[in-house]
Amino acid sequence: MYHHHPTMFNVGPTARKSSGAVAMAAVAASAEMEQSVAAVERIIGYGFRDKRLLEEALTHSSFFADAAAASYQRLEFLGDATLGLAVSNHVFLAYPNVDPGHLSLLRSANISTEKLARVAVRHGLYRFVRRNAPALDEKVGEEEAVAHGGSIKAPKVLADIVESIAAAIYVDVNFDLQKLWVIFRALLEPMVTLEDLLKQPQPITMLFELCQKQGKQVDIKHWKDESKNVISIHVDGKFVASGSSEQKEIAKLNAAKLALCKLWKSMPPTNGLAKIMAGTDESFDIEGAKQKLHELCSKKKWAKPAYCIEKEEGLAHEKVFMSSVKISTANGVLFMMGDEKSRVREAENSAASLMIRALQESDYL
Repeated sequence: MYHHHPTMFNVGPTARKSSGAVAMAAVAASAEMEQSVAAVERIIGYGFRDKRLLEEALTHSSFFADAAAASYQRLEFLGDATLGLAVSNHVFLAYPNVDPGHLSLLRSANISTEKLARVAVRHGLYRFVRRNAPALDEKVGEEEAVAHGGSIKAPKVLADIVESIAAAIYVDVNFDLQKLWVIFRALLEPMVTLEDLLKQPQPITMLFELCQKQGKQVDIKHWKDESKNVISIHVDGKFVASGSSEQKEIAKLNAAKLALCKLWKSMPPTNGLAKIMAGTDESFDIEGAKQKLHELCSKKKWAKPAYCIEKEEGLAHEKVFMSSVKISTANGVLFMMGDEKSRVREAENSAASLMIRALQESDYL
């Protein structure tokens, strides 16, 4: 009969010593994670009922040799959608009279990769993440060093950490979105407001840059017409466009946008538009501009272009449409109006083609 001998494998002193070292390292790692969890709880002002959720949110996939081991990736997936909905609710309630286009821009600005990365840097969250990725440490360290100087490239891992922590809270409060927002909003402060978006100088800056390249002089004039502010833009002494609004900054932006549209249509491009994107030929196909702009934004890691029909006139069989397109970049929101077209898709392609040209002319690419 075969007899099993449980002691047939002898464990020598070296093996016992190695096993003891591993056990001590595991205890030390556990204690370090407990300290990290406690520190992050203090930062967000919330004590977890299930602290394993926060441990998971603070674990990078490089920490475990087993790729299937729990890391923050599942929580990050949930946090991305959860923060999007929470911020959507916030801007919807905070701005009851604002159009969907601006609400979308507000949401994007408050949950962009750069915005969330800055949150992670401001609160020093990366140092609490357990990981085994020296190259990532170096990259994050470089960006943290310049984050307060306005040139952060926003490594995705920094935004992922914020999203995973948000999801951990969301699960811990039993998927109560309102409770999550009460807890998490302070971490996102200062929130990007509508006033912040309206003050962004991109259209005006682009106008001056465009004219400077063409050797032209820009003059902006302002006056009041009863309760409205009126802004007129002149190039080389000639009137180009005007805008009006009860708010001076909005009037200036409106005038700058109209002026850019007119000037870009009248000025020839300085370089072949084929250079804007790799893989295109020397001719620029307006019909495919919408797809090309989408690919360009994806390549630059910008939000998808947002189109809006600004004008729809005429009888059913002879309607004309005019579309605008907006892009939320790391440096602000860009806006462009297209030409009048007989179909919605053609109008959107027109706006996209002018936006691509504007990006090229203004050195955004």
